[in-house]
Amino acid sequence: MFDLLLRRARLVDDTVTDIGIKEGKIAALGDIDSPASKTVDLGGDHYVSAGWIDAHVHCYPNSPIYNDQPDSVGIATGVTTVVDAGSTGADDVDDFYALTRGAATEVYALLNISRIGLIAQNELANMANIDASAVREAVKRHPNFIVGLKARMSSSVVGENGITPLERAKAIQKENGDLPLMVHIGNNPPNLDEIAELLTAGDIITHCYNGKPNRILTPSGELRASVTRAIARGVRLDVGHGSASFSFAVAKQAIALGILPQTISSDIYCRNRINGPVWSLAKVMSKFLAIGMSLPQVIACVTDHAADSLRLRHKGRLAPGFDADLTIFDLRSQPVLFRDAENDSLQANQLLTPLAAIRAGKGYMTEQGSAEHAFDL
Repeated sequence: MFDLLLRRARLVDDTVTDIGIKEGKIAALGDIDSPASKTVDLGGDHYVSAGWIDAHVHCYPNSPIYNDQPDSVGIATGVTTVVDAGSTGADDVDDFYALTRGAATEVYALLNISRIGLIAQNELANMANIDASAVREAVKRHPNFIVGLKARMSSSVVGENGITPLERAKAIQKENGDLPLMVHIGNNPPNLDEIAELLTAGDIITHCYNGKPNRILTPSGELRASVTRAIARGVRLDVGHGSASFSFAVAKQAIALGILPQTISSDIYCRNRINGPVWSLAKVMSKFLAIGMSLPQVIACVTDHAADSLRLRHKGRLAPGFDADLTIFDLRSQPVLFRDAENDSLQANQLLTPLAAIRAGKGYMTEQGSAEHAFDL
């Protein structure tokens, strides 16, 4: 007997299937004729995907700069897994871990290579903050929580240190089993060419479509040669929308050149969730539909691609044996005006609307789903 049976779930390829869940795992897909403790019939009207993974958030509640509650950026918006991107370093990751154990949302961390984390905007201006032994001990304490490292490589962060913090980050990465390394790009120095040349397969460039002068495109609109080489080596591109790091113009031009993101993430925290321009991962995803990516492409960026980027082996796929993390959503036809971090606007006519999330087999309605009483989960 299944714990939960979803009948007539519409997948992003528009096939309709039943999904059986047992003991927190996906147990079966197909035409299921078995009993269940609870059955929910979606009628073929609502989409179901693997649970959405937001690979770049800031949800350490005690952060003095970028903070939020995990469930506010997670389950409440249809996101089953969030990865905090460097809010904490070795000094405060224990507190972050303890504070998030009661969340319904699955929470992971990319550990800031600065031991002080984001208690200040210039955490890499003092090289003494980069303590390899402190990183090593933190990873040992939390091997199932810390899934990678984060290095913010922009002028306001590194001060006079240039590329040196990234060189240190790469050495620390090697000392810790080649954990995924996410690198924030912004204003130079250091120059993006210097950054890109240091990156290796599996590293992640976040804020990949920012509109700053140090962006991935040349003034003539071509992809920088250094970024082309990095992608060829297996470096991944992450959106990391945020309050100041996403440009429609850059994204449109890059995607027209075939430079698609591997992962779509929000860089969300309380202020840009409440006041925009981020609002939610669903809104960020909807922007990429408006730019021209297909629904399957967009969903892949928050499911299997995100799981692969951060080595979340049991997440990101609708297949037996994977975690029973699912997102139930609609793709609604309605006029919507989006804004990017440059305050440019884009008129769209489709909006991804999450209705519910299932995390480890347990169902949660989003605010929208609860208000509409679409079904009883």
